[in-house]
Amino acid sequence: MNTRQIAAGLCAAWALCLAAPAFAHKASDAYLRWQVDGAAGQVAERLDIALRDLDRELDLDADADGRLSWGEVRRRWPDIQALADANVRLAADGRACQAVSHGPAQLDQHSDGRHAVLTRQWRCSGPIRQLQARYALFERSDPQHRGVAQVGWGEGAALGTAVFVPGPVPQNFDAPGLPSTAQAATGWIGFVVQGLHHILIGTDHVLFLLALLLPAVLVWRPAQAGWTPSQDRRGMTLDVFKVVSAFTVAHSITLALAAFDLLNPPSRWIESLIAASVVLVALNNLRPVVALHRWPLTFAFGLVHGFGFAAVLKDLGLQGDGLLAPLLGFNLGVELGQLLIVALVLPLAWRWRAHAAYRRVVLQAGSLLIAALALVWLVERAFDVALIAP
Repeated sequence: MNTRQIAAGLCAAWALCLAAPAFAHKASDAYLRWQVDGAAGQVAERLDIALRDLDRELDLDADADGRLSWGEVRRRWPDIQALADANVRLAADGRACQAVSHGPAQLDQHSDGRHAVLTRQWRCSGPIRQLQARYALFERSDPQHRGVAQVGWGEGAALGTAVFVPGPVPQNFDAPGLPSTAQAATGWIGFVVQGLHHILIGTDHVLFLLALLLPAVLVWRPAQAGWTPSQDRRGMTLDVFKVVSAFTVAHSITLALAAFDLLNPPSRWIESLIAASVVLVALNNLRPVVALHRWPLTFAFGLVHGFGFAAVLKDLGLQGDGLLAPLLGFNLGVELGQLLIVALVLPLAWRWRAHAAYRRVVLQAGSLLIAALALVWLVERAFDVALIAP
């Protein structure tokens, strides 16, 4: 394979990598809470759905001005309610429950924007020993969507947590005191999957890691025409280990601080700083200010990214003992996703590092495109404007 073929292949691959982030939207999550009165056979439900997801599904923005008013949402509330009724269903011990009442239209602010709040009261045919929940919101229109649920029994603390992938298969929640432990494991694994899911679809986090990894196989020598291929595989591996470890430790610290409600900077600041971190790391690849010992800078930026990862757990409202297991599972999922990205990118980068196309197309042109995209995010998040249509 000659250099021209390699360059063409790298250009095509790079275009594909950048096409998805350019048109991606923020991670789509809905939040559910079920309070079960097992003896009475009743369930109180709260379902929070992001307005941006509802607008994409139901076209709520009647005047097409890019902003949803309360009037626009309220006029379409019956359609929103019908969407929830059709796609979130409960059963008890194999028998369908019935939604007997609906609460008033409400909105609530989450870390990722405004959500419609739907409340329902369910009545089942008898005492509830096992609750089955089927979740199919946005199953066809958004395969990346997830439902994050919390279940409580009686007046006690929350018993179970789960992450729903939209589909026909229900998840089961056992009443306290039953011998089954399968649901607790399923809930924890669900948060591992949720952490993995969030880093892989979080294009800002992925591009931040990518911008860190691309120059790892090169050495900056300004006296010798800039970036040159590294010949020290062991040194390269050690550098990547330090950078990835710094990012891991840093975002784990702030993820825990935010999840336990010890430190909660405004979401708008955090999202803007995350975008700024991507811009700075990408620009550093073009004209390195920090070429050696990159891990301290990565640690500082990792602290910011951790607050971004914490949004799902904060929005779920878990507290005390009910938070620890989901926190550990979610963080493990984030680490697995991070390792997957490293495992995919680093061997290819090492193999192609000696080709001029790698330095000119992948590193330089790629970093410039990453910086440009992240700059758009920065402006959008800092000034609450939409420069790229969702």
